[in-house]
Amino acid sequence: MEGVLEMADLLLKGGSLIDGTGAPARPGTSVLVSGDRIAAVGPEAERAASEPGATVEVVDVSGLTVMPGLIDAHCHVTLGEPASNDELFHHREPAFSALLAAFNVGKILRAGVTSFVDVDGIHDIGVALRDAIAAGMVEGPTMRSGGYALMTAVGGTAGRMIPDEGTAGYAEVVRSKDEMVRATRRQIKNGADLIKIHATGNIPSRRGESQVWTLEELKVVCDTAHDLGVPVVAHCRGSDCTRDAANAGVDVIYHASYMDDDALQAIIDNGASLCPVFTFLANLAEHGAKAGATSTAQDVFRGEMEQTGAMVKRAFDAGVPVFCGSESGFSITPYGHWHHREMEVFVEQLGMTPLQAIMCCTKNGAVAMGEVGEVGTIEPGLRADVLVLDGDPVADIGVLGDRSRFRHLLLRGTPVDLSRPWPERRPVPGERVVAWSAVPLTWDLVHP
Repeated sequence: MEGVLEMADLLLKGGSLIDGTGAPARPGTSVLVSGDRIAAVGPEAERAASEPGATVEVVDVSGLTVMPGLIDAHCHVTLGEPASNDELFHHREPAFSALLAAFNVGKILRAGVTSFVDVDGIHDIGVALRDAIAAGMVEGPTMRSGGYALMTAVGGTAGRMIPDEGTAGYAEVVRSKDEMVRATRRQIKNGADLIKIHATGNIPSRRGESQVWTLEELKVVCDTAHDLGVPVVAHCRGSDCTRDAANAGVDVIYHASYMDDDALQAIIDNGASLCPVFTFLANLAEHGAKAGATSTAQDVFRGEMEQTGAMVKRAFDAGVPVFCGSESGFSITPYGHWHHREMEVFVEQLGMTPLQAIMCCTKNGAVAMGEVGEVGTIEPGLRADVLVLDGDPVADIGVLGDRSRFRHLLLRGTPVDLSRPWPERRPVPGERVVAWSAVPLTWDLVHP
């Protein structure tokens, strides 16, 4: 049955192979999978499959593209697609949120994503979900998880909803260097794969985001986490913050909005990686009117992409690892729909080739996962995370967003049933904020 492969050892025969390294596609190249590993590629795969006594299911994929599963380096699987910070901070109960995350992670998988980084979340659900996936209790991609995002009392993107202390939503407020050390160590003890710092945030009386951590404070968290072998990532919207984060030792910088030459040089000098996470901006800039966004907001996001994109391409050309991140988890970026979108932006806005963009979402994604040499490319010995689709993403990178084109998906060598209907659910009372009106009902509005 199309979409379901049942044997552990199988030969994907005769497809056009995009191996994820950035190399050109190789037509008529077979891939042998044994257990959860890629056993051989090319002529050696066919020789091994035809050896006496070999028990291999042969699947003819000629005319199809065979490539690594996608790696999304920036997701929020526990947030539940809120349309506002009010929903996120005040309408997400722990038990329901855990069940909802387990439901939604299957959508991420069936979008062709075989690994993802859950950068931060609510109620410490991410670590438990990661472990449930690894234990076979929940079907989902291989997952790396952060805990709460560390914030100073100035806050993050939720403004005054961020408390002066404690936790709320996805935030944990740290008020001193001692608290920064304690929170970092506790999150690592509780199983976090990474520590996230929200290095910039919205101050209601100012436009845009401001840097809300000092260089010294950033370094305290980086040194503490690194001493325990755990990477640090940071949300940075601003050039000075991007520079300070790189100099402090942050491993992955998200957004890097409006970075200048000094910030780029700091990234290069300190060996940091970049994940610009343009998908949220691109969706609002190009399609936001369909979701009710204002033209002013669309222009702002379009401008940020254009200015930042040119610098991200310079970083990529200089050898900085650049990742693809979808920001999936909000109403603008629902699960399972936009995990390919960053590659489109890289091609259309940054001028990357499709093969370079695919490399950012596969081989480079392995860096984000901390699994270099384990995933991200189609090579012997690596984990068998494989996507087979009807279409050529080199000719049209957008085909990776069309799930109807997917023919086979292997997750750790195990077939995913692509024939099942897309997961749907009904709303749960209280999870959404329902406005009484879009605008105030004034006398003048009624009597124009």
